[in-house]
Amino acid sequence: MKSKIAAVGWDAHRRFSQVTMRDADAKIVGRQRIEHADRSGFREILSRWPAEVPVVIEATFGWGWIVNELIEVGLEPRLASTNKMSAWRKARGLPKSNRLDADLLSEVPFEKTEWWRVWVPPIEVRDARELLRHRMALVKMQTSLKNRMHALLHRHGILHDFSDLFGAGGRRFLQRLVGGADERLRATGRATLKSELQLLDALRRQIAQATRAFRKRVEADANAKLLMTLPGVSWILAYTLLAEIGDIGRFPNGKHLASYALLAPIAHDSGDKSASAPGRHVGWIGRDTLKWAYIEAARSAVRCDARFREIFNRRTDNGRRDRNRGYIAVARQMAMVTYSMWRHQQAYSATPPQRPGSEKRRRSRRDKA
Repeated sequence: MKSKIAAVGWDAHRRFSQVTMRDADAKIVGRQRIEHADRSGFREILSRWPAEVPVVIEATFGWGWIVNELIEVGLEPRLASTNKMSAWRKARGLPKSNRLDADLLSEVPFEKTEWWRVWVPPIEVRDARELLRHRMALVKMQTSLKNRMHALLHRHGILHDFSDLFGAGGRRFLQRLVGGADERLRATGRATLKSELQLLDALRRQIAQATRAFRKRVEADANAKLLMTLPGVSWILAYTLLAEIGDIGRFPNGKHLASYALLAPIAHDSGDKSASAPGRHVGWIGRDTLKWAYIEAARSAVRCDARFREIFNRRTDNGRRDRNRGYIAVARQMAMVTYSMWRHQQAYSATPPQRPGSEKRRRSRRDKA
């Protein structure tokens, strides 16, 4: 059996995986169910397969630890796009089941082109994304907690003039409420407010710890320092770009990076009267966090950089219309500039370099001659 296996399709679930094995002629030579709870048995099964055999697994939730195990025993994991595999199955008129999914995944290594394949982020990139997701989740919890405290004061009719209720002055005001200085806040409200302030302090400590890890990574990475020369990119956004992009070499050009960041408008026209209005809309398959990072950077870049402000003004009629689309246009341009900076290891310049073969460059050469 070991010598016959030429490709493996791996359909992963939470508690088990269904695998299909094929030989060099693409014929099925075996199927197996692998339980995840028995990790030693899991590894023993993998060790029976030939080294460097391609194992195709869909890029579904939880694929990371399986890929680590496959690499550990010398196998070659490959990720398949879930959307493309689903469309392929539907185009062939096949039903969906664990066995058929594994069969389909074991077929794709024999395709002439790798139309189905997506990038496998190395473990360092996955670790960076893990920390990024952790901090983002903490910030969301902090925002939710602050909203709850604002709502508590509103329910009791307690007003204040603080622009930031959780700054130094606002915190003193809240502590006085907790201490019973305002009779409008009943005992249950004081207990609730005290508990939520304690939770807020604990969350802030966790966020600060994650933020220090961000800064440590950025200070040690030359690419991060390069990205920080781009207007509007702080060190937190630089870390976000590093984690979400991973390897800039996997993109053939800046347009592909902009598309990956959901910043490349695509046509959305239809002859169906019930369809939405025709026009150009950003895609939905890509990295939402990367899109957020670029749009956040674009808002600052419009204020501090003449080049990006010109793009914004041209798209929005000097800010009088479609401002959100203007920020998307700036963010898209920033993604393309990021690609050029990273690939050529050049810091940002407000004056873009002349393109090879451009009229300005030819004129400049003639003048020098």
